[in-house]
Formats: sequence, structure tokens, C-alpha cells
Amino acid sequence: MNNKILYLKSYILNQAFTLIELLVVIGLLGIIVGIIFSVSVSSQKQANDTQRKSDLKQYQTVIEAYGARNNGNYISQAAAVDITTLCVTLGLTVCVTDPKNVSPYIYKYISDATGSGYVIWAKMESSSSLYWIVCSNGKSATFATEPTSVTCPI
Repeated sequence: MNNKILYLKSYILNQAFTLIELLVVIGLLGIIVGIIFSVSVSSQKQANDTQRKSDLKQYQTVIEAYGARNNGNYISQAAAVDITTLCVTLGLTVCVTDPKNVSPYIYKYISDATGSGYVIWAKMESSSSLYWIVCSNGKSATFATEPTSVTCPI
């Protein structure tokens, strides 16, 4: 009977994990979690950029409709402003903001003094040095610098 107990204790002790095995498993789990986290962060940035492009396209549509109602003249704004400050003038009841809505991730608008042209833009998140720009001439694309005038840089 005593031999059976000793054999059972020996069997249980031999079945346990060693410290090195536990550290290896924890290290591998850490690597897997890190990979999953980095992929999810990257995909979230791309999703935010897609949302920005969609929002600016919707603003373009509303601004064009405003221009059509006002003999082809857009809202005159010689200095760049947060586009949400124009929502009441554009007749919007809900004003869409950037997914992050903190500087530098704010939708911006600028036009010439006569209101005959405009540029709207947003900073991209997945490629931090680029801006998505939409111009009154219908062009839209990424550009390396933030617009400073109504002249379409595309």
C-alpha cells in the first residue's frame, strides 16, 4: 500500500510543468497578443480614414447644394476653419465630426473671398503625413501638405 502512495506522488510530481515551460508558454502568448493588437490598431486606423473620406464626400455634396441654391457661390471663408462651424449655414441639423475629433483630426474648410471655390480636407491616420483633400473642381486625393489657400493642390 505504501508503495502505491509513493508511486502516485512520484507520478503527480513528474506531470507538473517546469518553470521554463511556463515561461515559454507565457512568452508565446504575449507574442500572439501583441500581433493581434497591432493588427487591430492598424485596421482601426484604416477604418477611421475610410470614415473621413466618406464624411468629406457628404460635406462636398452639401456644400455643392448650398452653392446651387446661392447662384454658384459657396460660403466665403478666407481662413481655414473647422467645417462644423458652418453646419447651421449649410442647413444641417446633425454635424458630422471626425472619428477622433481632436487636433489635428478635424475637418477643415477654406474658400476664396468671393465664394467661387473651396477646399475641404482631413488628416489621415494610417499614413500620418498625408491629408485627404476634396476641391470644388470635383477632384479628391491624398496630398502631402495641408492646404493653405483655396487653390486646389491636386
